[in-house]
Amino acid sequence: MRTVPFIVGLGGTTRPGSTSERALQVALARAAEQGCDTLLLGGAQLPADIFDPTRSERSPAALALVDALRRADGLLIATPAYHGGISGLVKNALDFTEDLRGDSRVYLSGRAVGCIVCADGAQAMGSTLAAVRALVHALRGWPTPFGATLNASARPFGGPGQDADPAALQACALVADEVVQFARWQQAAG
Repeated sequence: MRTVPFIVGLGGTTRPGSTSERALQVALARAAEQGCDTLLLGGAQLPADIFDPTRSERSPAALALVDALRRADGLLIATPAYHGGISGLVKNALDFTEDLRGDSRVYLSGRAVGCIVCADGAQAMGSTLAAVRALVHALRGWPTPFGATLNASARPFGGPGQDADPAALQACALVADEVVQFARWQQAAG
């Protein structure tokens, strides 16, 4: 039995250093501070191939994703809000959880999932957060009570001459704290 929780961060965009990828980095750093093993599967590591349930062949990226999800004690998902919904890249990655349907822990069963949404304005944040939570429920995961929404246009992680927003850092940390706490509860109960 694993004693150190393994927390996987999944999300981002095809642009390295995107707000959603940086949010995952902050949240995973918080989990690591609490003694967890972590893995970031950002945009560049996510499968570029479209999930096809009729094909058993999987790309190396898809195989790595499924393996990480299978071993994960908790998951952090960070997505940009595209037109009020989850990005296609992140949704496609989550579709590969179908490969876990025959596991003893089906899909995301028994795992907390922290949700982080990044958008250029408030309009899309709520609907996208609701969509991510609904997706997690459909995959039998446990969305954390707190879900972070970050205004990407405000540069929450700073930039030239601008410090990171303490509220954004705190929001990402809180999501990570809840995922780690749940993972530890599950390990103690198991």
